[in-house]
Amino acid sequence: MKFHFQHFLKALLLGLFTLFFANLHLTGDISKYINPKYDYMSKMAAILFFILLLIQLTRIWQEKHSHHACSHSCDHDHGNNHWSFKRIIGYSIVAFPIITGFMIPPATLDSSIAANKGFLLSQDNSEQKDEDTAAGSLMEDAESLVEKENIDIYSSDVDDIALPNENYVSESEYDEKFRLLQESDTIQMADDMFSTYYAEINDNPKSYAGKKIKMSGFVFKEEGFTGNQLVLSRFLITHCIADASIIGFLSEFNGADTIKEDTWVDIEGVLELGSYGGSELPIIKVTSLNVIDEPSEPYIYPVLKLLGN
Repeated sequence: MKFHFQHFLKALLLGLFTLFFANLHLTGDISKYINPKYDYMSKMAAILFFILLLIQLTRIWQEKHSHHACSHSCDHDHGNNHWSFKRIIGYSIVAFPIITGFMIPPATLDSSIAANKGFLLSQDNSEQKDEDTAAGSLMEDAESLVEKENIDIYSSDVDDIALPNENYVSESEYDEKFRLLQESDTIQMADDMFSTYYAEINDNPKSYAGKKIKMSGFVFKEEGFTGNQLVLSRFLITHCIADASIIGFLSEFNGADTIKEDTWVDIEGVLELGSYGGSELPIIKVTSLNVIDEPSEPYIYPVLKLLGN
């Protein structure tokens, strides 16, 4: 029997990738990288890596006389090829993401990232409108996906279907939650409908002026804010953290300058119509504030309305 080191190295890399994905799902850290609606794709990747690992394990040890004729032009990998600079670079590229994945713990996006991306208050009206309507477009994409895959989520077996996250709601549930936004005196910015409520309030700020609002988020401040201004923010993850966008409401209260950036707070206040940078927008006049710990699920995701009854 002959030991093939390069085949062993490939098996090791496949094993580490399998372990990395499995660990992300077991710890729940996968939600810090991707929208939970892609959870099943990540699990499929882990399974694929595991299958490839099993295949690769059979190649590590081979009979010494196990060979076949190969011409001088043969360029496929026998597992015992000599090391070259090109081959080392290839292995390094594959190994880099898995090494950094294990060595660097996942971190929550914060105000420094928000400052680099630019906040909606700094953007012009056309860009803000695009951001406000993003949730609606994503919802239409989700509906198309359900129709394309012919998924009947309202069958008698609906309880057995594992939906990726709580942002999947039925059409009737969505309509009821949207009705509550329009008719209730107090708006509760819950995670599942956060992006939809946010888009609606920004599109029609006059309709919601005077209503009470409750929400939680982290503190973000832009250059030029007065001492009583901050933005109560959340990161909206459309697909993965690479496309994360920060959304939130300009909030005003005495002592806002004493609250440090990235502090998580829970507030109650009243929506009023105001302006910033020449643009009309809703502003929260804060009436009460409590500092809280960062939640285990700090990100929000677009609500996905599933077609049905």
